[in-house]
Amino acid sequence: MEQKHFEVIIVGGSYSGLSAAMSLGRSLRKVLVIDSGLPCNRQTPHSHNFITQDGEVPAVISAKAKLQVDFYKTVQFYRGLAVQATKTKDGFEIKTDSGETFTSKKVLFATGVKDLLPKIEGLAECWGISVLHCPYCHGYEMKTKKTAIIANGEMAFEYAKLISNWTKDLRLLTNGKSNLTMEQKEILQQHQIEIIEDEIESLEHENGNIQQVIFKNQSKTTVKAIYFRPPFEQHCALPSDLGCEITEQGLIKVDIMQKTTLPGVYASGDCVIQARSVAMAVSSGSFAGASINKELIDERFS
Repeated sequence: MEQKHFEVIIVGGSYSGLSAAMSLGRSLRKVLVIDSGLPCNRQTPHSHNFITQDGEVPAVISAKAKLQVDFYKTVQFYRGLAVQATKTKDGFEIKTDSGETFTSKKVLFATGVKDLLPKIEGLAECWGISVLHCPYCHGYEMKTKKTAIIANGEMAFEYAKLISNWTKDLRLLTNGKSNLTMEQKEILQQHQIEIIEDEIESLEHENGNIQQVIFKNQSKTTVKAIYFRPPFEQHCALPSDLGCEITEQGLIKVDIMQKTTLPGVYASGDCVIQARSVAMAVSSGSFAGASINKELIDERFS
């Protein structure tokens, strides 16, 4: 790649990054998208609740999006990992794992988050297939199946209430002693939600499709779907390294224009959104692109 300087570098080329690239490409901006090619939902067989693409394979959506963005000749792609970001006098410098360096006036991080899965045998293999984080993305498909939730405390109570909208065959696995209040326990039991406090040993599955939960006391429960919200961390450390503020929830702090706390740096997609979905990632990326373009225009007229 001969060109080294761009108006905007987008770090992360999944749904949000591609959406921003389209917005900027249509605004005639010189854009570089740096992407390692490892989206967080690569194990998920189908994407849902995204109009016109409901039920499509995530990789198919990405490939189609990249093909459409590639139509805009001011947008270029670089396959690799951004490993260093530096603030310069005129903007930013991004270095990749292969040692190449690119500069830009603005940077957009659309780098997502990394789920920190517990060491429960079989859980990682089921993640995104039958162990799920979002009922809006997968609840309809799981509505007739025996379902469990892995959670505890206040979050477990609210999560159980939410998931009960999609299934009446529901049990709460607290994976150890329950932290629910007596009142919360009584409410869940009144709605026929079983509470199991045994510690989980493993998930028995076939190609990621869960069959049973095995507990450490060797008891079992048959389920076909589990909802679980694991803790997470930023997939990319560069925003933090630059000095962008991270919220208490672990997300990159942005304002209504998708601006981070560091001037010239924007963020969009799962790295800033609590409710993770393809549709929301696309929406925030598109808006971030328009916001960056407006800032570049304003600077030209200042």
